[in-house]
Formats: sequence, structure tokens, C-alpha cells
Amino acid sequence: MTLVKIGGHVIDDPQERQSFLRDFARMEGAKVLVHGGGKLATRLSERLGIEPRIVEGRRITDDRTLDVVTMVYAGLVNKQIVAALGALSCPAIGLCGADANVVPAHLRPKTPVDFGWVGDIEPEQIDARFIADLLAKGLTPVFSAITHDGGGHLLNTNADSVATAIALACSADFDTRLVFCLEKNGVLCNVDDPDSVISHISRDTFQQLRQQGIVNSGMLPKIEGALKAVEGGVGEVVIKHARNLLTPIGTRITTQG
Repeated sequence: MTLVKIGGHVIDDPQERQSFLRDFARMEGAKVLVHGGGKLATRLSERLGIEPRIVEGRRITDDRTLDVVTMVYAGLVNKQIVAALGALSCPAIGLCGADANVVPAHLRPKTPVDFGWVGDIEPEQIDARFIADLLAKGLTPVFSAITHDGGGHLLNTNADSVATAIALACSADFDTRLVFCLEKNGVLCNVDDPDSVISHISRDTFQQLRQQGIVNSGMLPKIEGALKAVEGGVGEVVIKHARNLLTPIGTRITTQG
């Protein structure tokens, strides 16, 4: 099973999104898609007079902001993707974490930063059997990054975290591959050279790259999360550009090598 996570420009640009979805529909075997919301939630918030607040790259989610992200992520964007995949002969079903209680979460602690209605996930709480049943029926689950707390309240959750948690949960039943589609060709040795892709990273090589300053800033938590995923049972994590979904171009994250 291949789980692909998209966000950012792929969501915002209709042509980029359609091109990606054509490639995704052509992928063979069981597959799952997890998506963020791009900048649409920010634009809608501003139109409604709700000033977006971002701390450490994460959106502060108060009551009004939760309404907006739920409408955008679990509503508009999710159903646009499902409809587009249907038109490409890839029958999909749009879901958020609250549907069938498939991805429960818990409210993030309010210290050191109170992010509001933001959720964190424990992979062992995900209903992987429900996802497996959908895949067995020939359906492609499409998850937005909205979860719930089990007590009737929706939660905004980081899409990378949703993708990683679902991949980990499904790895008990499937040989699972996790693909993060970014706006670069992979992890780069030289940020100014888009072709300087590091083809493979393990725990040992990651430490070397970090010490050398080759990998830093926002890429550090992504690689750390990818390493935790493969160490937890996911067979392989790949970081690549959405345009390269069907090509070997990208960075493979594995436990060894």
C-alpha cells in the first residue's frame, strides 16, 4: 500500500493539482491520499475578517478558525479531489478523522504554546481495519487533516502527522510505503541546485548530514519524522516533488544503508 501526502502549491494551483491527480490515479495497487489545505484557509479567513495566527509553522485554531479549516479541508478541497479522481476512473471516498471514528486524536497540551483546537494522534488508536476494508472494496481513501477528540469536538491536525500516523497504523497489515510530495525534488545537498538530490538517507547518514549543515531548518523535523516512521514499521519513506510521483527521482528514507 502506498500512502501519498500532498499540500502547499499542489493544492493551490488547479493545473498542478490536476496533473498530480492524473499521476496518482495511474499508480498501481492499493493507495491512500492525505492532503492539507494549502493557502485557501488563510485566504478565506482573511475574507471573513479572521486574522490567521501562525506559530512555529502551525496554525493557532480558535473556534472561528476551526470552522474555516473544517469547511476548507474536510469540505471544499477534499470533495474537489474526490470528484477529480472519480473523473479519472479512480473511485475515491473522502474522509476526515471523525468519519467512522477512523482517526481519533487528543487535544494538544496548552503549554508551552496554546494552539487551540489542534490535535495530536496516537497511531495505535487509528482504525486500520476500516481503511483496509475500504481498500479491499477497490476504493481510494482521501483524508483531510481534520480529526476529532472522541467527545464530539473536531480538531485541526498537521497533515504530515496524519499521513505518518495512518502509514504506521496500516503497516501492521500492509507493506506500506509513505510518499511526501513537496516543492523540491527531494532532500538537496545544495539548496540552490534542484538537481543535487540526496538519493538515500538512513539514521547514520542523517546524523552526518546534520553535523555537516547540509540538512537543517524545516527539513530536520520532516526527516526525523520519516526515520521514526520506518523505524516503527513503514517499509520506506520517500520525499519528492509532486511532479515526480511516478519517477524514481527523490530521497528514500530507510532504516539501513
